[in-house]
Amino acid sequence: MKLLLGCTLLLLATAACRTTPDYGRPLPPGAPALIPLAPGEKHPDFGRQWDERWELLPSLEQSIAFMQRKSATRYFPIEGVSHQRALESLQRFRELLAQTQSASELASAIDAEFQVYKSAGWDGKGGGVLFTGYCTPILDGRLQADLQYRYPLYALPPDLVKGPEGEILGRKTETGAMEPYPTRRAIEAGAMLEGKGLELAYLKDPLDAFIAHVNGSAFIRLESGELYRLGYSGKNGQRYTSLGAELVKDKKLKKDELSLAAIRRWAQANPGAVEEYLLRNDSYVFFTPIEGNPRGSLNVPVTDGRSLATDKTLFPRGAVVYVEGKVGPGAEAAQVNRFMLDQDTGGAIRTAGRADVYLGIGPEAEDRAGSTRVEGQLYYLFLKESSEPQA
Repeated sequence: MKLLLGCTLLLLATAACRTTPDYGRPLPPGAPALIPLAPGEKHPDFGRQWDERWELLPSLEQSIAFMQRKSATRYFPIEGVSHQRALESLQRFRELLAQTQSASELASAIDAEFQVYKSAGWDGKGGGVLFTGYCTPILDGRLQADLQYRYPLYALPPDLVKGPEGEILGRKTETGAMEPYPTRRAIEAGAMLEGKGLELAYLKDPLDAFIAHVNGSAFIRLESGELYRLGYSGKNGQRYTSLGAELVKDKKLKKDELSLAAIRRWAQANPGAVEEYLLRNDSYVFFTPIEGNPRGSLNVPVTDGRSLATDKTLFPRGAVVYVEGKVGPGAEAAQVNRFMLDQDTGGAIRTAGRADVYLGIGPEAEDRAGSTRVEGQLYYLFLKESSEPQA
């Protein structure tokens, strides 16, 4: 799934990130994504999460289950971290959550046993990370098209070819040649998928369909009240463009008033302009029916407030991470401190300066994801190696 951007990327992405600091800046080729903290270097007080340790365990178990699969070994080593070290780090962290008797004991054990790294961030030097949110929206829809419900969500087309790691290779033509898969505009304006039996559900609002694409999953509320669950199946491999950024650029909305609710209000007031703005985003997502809750790119269920999506070409899969940051201006800013697990892929995140937090299912999650913007630091925890200096 996410592999895709969340509701907030829809709102906040490119324009917001191109101020200073530039959170969307890619790392220079060959630059490390993780920077080890030196012995004694300041890091968060990890004991602050001791009271919430039981909330973390279900997501932690999902990461361990992933790491115990033979297939997980192919993603390591990465950033100097071996598969064995990554798995043992998760297992030891689970033991500490269960065995420590106080916040200070947990913090001391982490300091003694774990090497802490921080993300290289937007500047490649640990300068910081922008955290936004994504979710699984619940959208009204039908299984058959009618005059009201006429905007389809499609299954993965058979001519879209993926590589062994799920990367999009392109479109296989009738001659067997490979070419880039068409853009959103070509797919929709040319009705190129229509009538091929790929339609999974129909929505009544084109913006709803777009929101499903941005989040990479959606639960469709049918006329009976049943929820038809759709998860991520793939995408066309084309460049993502933020709807919110385009509206800000054209002065349709102010940057400081962006929210999903504001975009919906704009769309209701300007129905004739919606399609053209949506078509500016070349990226297009395909879905598949699922059971249970959405899964991330580790093929384990993602957890509300505990699963993080990052660029998996840079960061180790499944790892224990710690998010530290502030929400809001100046002295009124609220502090965010939370352990999470790196369990998903940000579909349009190609940088060490960005990460997406999964925020759950339904309207409340959609509202939270649509307003989440945290500037801070992202830390990774791995067991110290014998050659590493002790703090």
